[in-house]
Amino acid sequence: MSDKKSYSNLKATLAIARASFTSIIRSPSAVVFSLAFPLIFIVVFANIGDKAVSVSVGLAKTSDTTNVIFKTLKSVKMVNLITSESTAEMEKDLSKGSIDAIIDIQKTPAFNAPTPGNAGNYQTPIPLKAPLAVNVKYTKASQKGGILRSVLNNILYNINSLMTPNAPSIAKVNETTISGREYKYIDFLLPGMLGFSLLSSGVFGTAFVFLSLRITLVIKRFFATPVKKSSIVLGEAIARLIFSWIGALFIILVGHFFFGFTLIHGVVTVINMLILSALGLIVFMGFGFIISGLAKNESSVPPIANVITLPQFLLSGTFFSTSAFPGWLQHLSDILPLTYLNIAMRNVAFEGASLFDVTHQLLILGVWFLVVYGIAVKTFRWE
Repeated sequence: MSDKKSYSNLKATLAIARASFTSIIRSPSAVVFSLAFPLIFIVVFANIGDKAVSVSVGLAKTSDTTNVIFKTLKSVKMVNLITSESTAEMEKDLSKGSIDAIIDIQKTPAFNAPTPGNAGNYQTPIPLKAPLAVNVKYTKASQKGGILRSVLNNILYNINSLMTPNAPSIAKVNETTISGREYKYIDFLLPGMLGFSLLSSGVFGTAFVFLSLRITLVIKRFFATPVKKSSIVLGEAIARLIFSWIGALFIILVGHFFFGFTLIHGVVTVINMLILSALGLIVFMGFGFIISGLAKNESSVPPIANVITLPQFLLSGTFFSTSAFPGWLQHLSDILPLTYLNIAMRNVAFEGASLFDVTHQLLILGVWFLVVYGIAVKTFRWE
């Protein structure tokens, strides 16, 4: 009977994780991409985002679009007309201030009263009502309603000035205001920055690490030991997950205490965001495995990685809403995994959604997981 203890792959996994984590925190590029860049973007954009001179306006489904007011409003560059959302979605976005107003332009039947002339003869009727009714619904959750009000006043003034003297105004403006919780730009920006950090860490970090381990024959040396291949992958994943959780928690707390980032359910919201971070990182690491299998050397990693990451940074609603994109570009953004991670993060943080409420986004990420790791299995090389 041998007195030697059986080899523990659990201990091997934890040892690999500990060594990998030490390597990550000593890597300047890992710290820069995972912590420094997101924080810099938050500081810069959080201080200028709410001051952007633009206003998002939902166009009611019942609104008339053949009139001169709508055509003029559509040509104003600072006004972003939203037509793709349903009525319920617009009302929801208005209540949280992610859109600044809803406009509904209606034709009104003109009541014509004939005016008596000489000897009781009646002359040309005079319209007693404005031909258009402009119904605008504002929200207290946004501070940009005044921009739209100013634009509308300017449009009406210019149109009325072209009409004959004593003619009635082209439109009557009816305004209502609802209450709501302000949706600050930091509430949009910070989840995007978390996604940015996770994508960078998952893709670049994983690709460089496993390619380096393969080129330096470290993995080959592992094979001379009883350690399993799964322990190598799991150890690296644990290290990157812990590092990403620390970074995510740091970014969330800085955003909350210094910039007023909304955590609707406090600690529960933070926990849900960390769970989403873990799921997103796992998917993004799959891209890293693919790249490490395709790349011949370390200099070929960045070009391949940028093909994967840059479109997601720019098109997944990281810095600004995808609603500003043309239709064909929105369809492209609807394919990308980072889009769904960002949406899930924002729903959890601001709207108080649980993980069960974002199952659609999680399902899409699950599909990406199957696709990415299916390709990774075919392309990844140990030697």
